[in-house]
Amino acid sequence: MLELNHEYLSIRRQCEILDINRSNIYYSKKEINETILQLMRTVDEVYTKYPFFGTRKMASYLQLNGYEVGREQIRSIYNKLGLHALCPGPHTSKPHPEHKIYPYLLRDVEIAANDQVWSTDITYLPLRKGFVYLVAIIDWHSRYVLDWELSTTLEADFCVETLRRTLKKGYCEIFNTDQGSQFTSNDFTGLLLANGIKISMDGKGRALDNIFVERLWRSVKYEKIYLQEWDTVKEIRAGVNDYFGFYNFERPHQNLNGKTPASIYLA
Repeated sequence: MLELNHEYLSIRRQCEILDINRSNIYYSKKEINETILQLMRTVDEVYTKYPFFGTRKMASYLQLNGYEVGREQIRSIYNKLGLHALCPGPHTSKPHPEHKIYPYLLRDVEIAANDQVWSTDITYLPLRKGFVYLVAIIDWHSRYVLDWELSTTLEADFCVETLRRTLKKGYCEIFNTDQGSQFTSNDFTGLLLANGIKISMDGKGRALDNIFVERLWRSVKYEKIYLQEWDTVKEIRAGVNDYFGFYNFERPHQNLNGKTPASIYLA
């Protein structure tokens, strides 16, 4: 059992020893209305299919399909799920006002080698009576998923811990993220700078700057998550683990001439 005021071990160190996500220690479960949960799942499915839908178009689309929803309710769900339309617009992921924003470094850059560019993002995964968030780090050249983690909250800790694990295995030249507060946090950017990695951030309203991770989310959701309902975090963690094993080592990738990400990255 974790002790919040342990005499010798910090919470971070206790979590490292027990191999658990620090952000989950402070999580207190809140019941969410089943109708809202179903609406959140529906919004996520529609968004995954039509990622260019902003809140106005999403509300109109759902209204046409029999849902009694307004734009403000959809905006609230977008914020909770971390969604924003893949086109320029005012409702994008916002950084913490005190965090530094770095310029986008990858426009017209040829991606020619492994570990030239890594990137990351966060997505929502539905449970039968709740939801979790998934973060993954991907190598742009090979599309190989380097590491991933689940969390019940959107605090930066699970992103920082995933990056720390990944950097124990290797380095990249440029690391690309969006402008979300998890990735502009000093803990996250500090890790990159300490390892001599250049930081690139998507332009405001330009989610297509991180398109490889967006495509990964479509694959994991359509090929695994949406195929069944998940009751617990343990179940969906095992499902995600199985899928990324399949994605990296068995699934042929059209943009890799039918090869797998692992065959490119681990060659």
